[in-house]
Amino acid sequence: MLLQQKDLGAEYYSLQSQEIEERIRQRITELRNDILILCHHYQSQGLFQFADLSGDSLKLARDAALVQDREFLIFCGVHFMAESADILAHKDQKVLLPHLHAGCPMADMATVGAVEQAYKELLDVGIMQSATDMVPVTYVNSSAALKAFVGERDGSVCTSSNGEKVLQWALAKGEKVFFFPDEHLGRNSAAALGVPDDQVLLWHRGERLGGHTLATLHNARVLLWDGYCEVHMRFLPDHIRQWRLREPDIQIIIHPECPHDVLTLADQYGSTEAIISAVENSPAGSKWAIGTEVNLVDRLQRQHPDKEIHLLASSSCQCTTMDCNQPVNLLWLLDNLAAGKVQNQITVESEIAVLAAKSLEQMLAIS
Repeated sequence: MLLQQKDLGAEYYSLQSQEIEERIRQRITELRNDILILCHHYQSQGLFQFADLSGDSLKLARDAALVQDREFLIFCGVHFMAESADILAHKDQKVLLPHLHAGCPMADMATVGAVEQAYKELLDVGIMQSATDMVPVTYVNSSAALKAFVGERDGSVCTSSNGEKVLQWALAKGEKVFFFPDEHLGRNSAAALGVPDDQVLLWHRGERLGGHTLATLHNARVLLWDGYCEVHMRFLPDHIRQWRLREPDIQIIIHPECPHDVLTLADQYGSTEAIISAVENSPAGSKWAIGTEVNLVDRLQRQHPDKEIHLLASSSCQCTTMDCNQPVNLLWLLDNLAAGKVQNQITVESEIAVLAAKSLEQMLAIS
């Protein structure tokens, strides 16, 4: 269901940036005992400056779950992140999203209906003997409904930091694994575990049996849903080659949502937390070209003026859906709370939440 953002009106859109920030600080002071503001690393600095907690999506949801004395968790990120926070939050807490159109195109590429159809096809042709034969693994960048599908079938969620470990668990658990929605995290994780290329198949949405023959499906160990991150697809092998020519001593670090041909040329790869840690722990004067969302790269540049930090690509790589969240939306949300009105609450139905929590808990047990 598409959530519709209310029009804030001229009263808000006519405000200047400085006034918006001043009013946000005033509201935060007034509501301090009731709110917790969480910001993902890819969020713009305009919002990030107000964060009580920052991190990647799952870290934020887990950290927020430890906070029991704030009624309102304001999640400056995208919809699936707010859903995870609601699943892990205490029953009396409410999760709010500044802008309801802040979504994730990758998460939207794997709908429960399409995934269920894929499983039905595999069952009908005998690739699976039962509905639980193929172990499902879903990246945390997925809907609560898909996480519930995975939990119902005893699968697991994974993150960009533990994808290899979760995939290893899944391969040991069953003969085959279906990994969604990000084909690149899945392929990079499978390659790191030494799974042969001919045993890793890309499932093409909308094609019968994902575009494969029975023979290739029988031979496969890992099926990858053909989803991807629009931001990380913008990084190309040529970007790395160009940096090597210009700066032979530069370190290239990328996110594992990047395609495999990019990852094989990089010096390091890892989650947003791993990228931050690598830069923070490097010596003064070190040079970095980073393949991930531009807001994080810009923030690292400001935080580490003693190091030379660049975006790997030549053009800006921004998560435009997350950028729907702007300071003016946060101000509107806080103004409504101050007036006793709750806006933009993200809730997950209890039946879905129970099964989705099961897949999240399985990941935590593996880790």
